[in-house]
Amino acid sequence: MPSLKEIKTRIASVNSTRKITSAMKMVASSKLHHAQVMIENMLPYESLLEHILKAFLASEADASSVYSAERKVKRVALVVYSSNSSLCGGFNANVIKLMQQVADEYRHLGKDSVVVYPIGRKVAEKAAKLGLKIEGDYTEMADKPNVKDCINLSRELGRRFVDGEIDKVELIYHHFKSAGSQILTRKTYLPIDLTGELNRDHERDLSSNVATREAQEYLRKKGNAPTKASVAEAKPLNDNFIVEPDMDTVLTLLIPKMAHLMLYTALLDSNASEHAARMVAMQTATDNADELLRDLNLQYNKSRQQAITNELLDIVGGSVNN
Repeated sequence: MPSLKEIKTRIASVNSTRKITSAMKMVASSKLHHAQVMIENMLPYESLLEHILKAFLASEADASSVYSAERKVKRVALVVYSSNSSLCGGFNANVIKLMQQVADEYRHLGKDSVVVYPIGRKVAEKAAKLGLKIEGDYTEMADKPNVKDCINLSRELGRRFVDGEIDKVELIYHHFKSAGSQILTRKTYLPIDLTGELNRDHERDLSSNVATREAQEYLRKKGNAPTKASVAEAKPLNDNFIVEPDMDTVLTLLIPKMAHLMLYTALLDSNASEHAARMVAMQTATDNADELLRDLNLQYNKSRQQAITNELLDIVGGSVNN
């Protein structure tokens, strides 16, 4: 059995760790609120742009674009979103695992068939260890989401796709559904499917930062989160539009804007998911520290009581002998 001094030292150590995890949980909660506000401010623009594009495509049966041209896949680009730091549960591990699976799927195309655009230091380090070809350094975007950086990256991907350097682009990121639920998502970025539905998953709960164990259990049983801030789906207009100057020019303007927005939305989703995952991990660590402290205090009191009892028995025994 450990001595009283050892137990007291361990209690002090666990207390110090609990203070750190509690502080990190509060910081992550504050950052999550900021990320939720950014998503909420972006959603009206996303909804309106999508409405315009869908209404236009619904009126044109022969709509096509250079960004929607499918061809034989010989080279694939993966835009993978992770974080720059750790202590966020399985957030980075899940993204890296999916990236490895996708890279293995395209391994038959050749050694240099997969190009990775890593947004986040963790995925960049792992991709380098796996021997995958890495393009660019986008670690700043993981901490500070920026529209301009997303536009520059989207333009580069679009240029390489049009020039035939890349035949397919896929996004791997966490979709932020709620503070307690982040969905690992794999999505085709290029070529863009103009014939299918363009609307993405608008289901997000931006009204709460609660991520307790009870909330986790509820989400696990329920299977979906409340969507107080969900966006209504825009209904396409089946009218005949007069297009000026021509359909190709309009699509050339709208499709890149939609592509820019897809990258930026994925970045905001990943950023919010990171803070939510870290908040949950730190909350769990704090709860575990509280439980450990209760056990240690109980053990300390039992050991102290046992030591007092032994001393009393020694005193009584000495008195009897005398």
